[in-house]
Amino acid sequence: MLLSWIIGFSVLGSIGAIAGAALLLAFPDTVRKRLVPYLVSYATGTLLGAAFLGMIPAGLRLAPDRAVLGTVLLGLVAFFLLEKLVIWRHCHEADCEVHGRAAPLILIGDAFHNAVDGVLIAAAFLTSVPLGISAAVAVIAHEVPQEVGDFAILLDSGYSRTRALVLNTLSASATLPAAVVAYFWLAEAQALMPYVLAIAASSFIYIASADLIPSLHQRIRAADSFVQVLLLASGIGTIALLQLARGA
Repeated sequence: MLLSWIIGFSVLGSIGAIAGAALLLAFPDTVRKRLVPYLVSYATGTLLGAAFLGMIPAGLRLAPDRAVLGTVLLGLVAFFLLEKLVIWRHCHEADCEVHGRAAPLILIGDAFHNAVDGVLIAAAFLTSVPLGISAAVAVIAHEVPQEVGDFAILLDSGYSRTRALVLNTLSASATLPAAVVAYFWLAEAQALMPYVLAIAASSFIYIASADLIPSLHQRIRAADSFVQVLLLASGIGTIALLQLARGA
């Protein structure tokens, strides 16, 4: 039963995000450019909520505070280094400096990131179903705007819409096998669970703070800021409600 939850939400987190991004691409550019920042605001809230309200508290219940928080810190440094190596990147703009270098690099980076998403979804579900759902919601929320940007980059690089969709879908498919492997591996290595949760939390915190929040600061009008805060709070509230359902 638990494996079914993991498989279902892994598929939803990858293929569902691709479908959502493809749907957004059907809108005119002006509409899409207005919608994506709203999605990014909500995604920021879900990522921060999942990290601070779900994963870190769950890890602290399973291991000493210093060990878990130290792992979170180590994870933040590791993701910074990975980004420096252009493996971990989540630009939401087609003219991003890193994205402009090579479209194939985006597909490789996304496959790596989607595999990591699969591992963290499995780890969250192995801790509790509500925590797994919280993690999956956060993954879906930030994957949709990311995939919109990736589609735009591939199209600008000369890929046809069909080819861009097929290649992005193949890249997204890394989530499911990684989740299934992680399910069996983590079930046999329960002692590693709090540290996997800590690394997952650090990835969410890094994406939110190093990528998404700076992109939100590009819109400085008071009305935009108000909507951003409202949607960010809504994202946190979504995760908080899921945690309340868990009884945490």
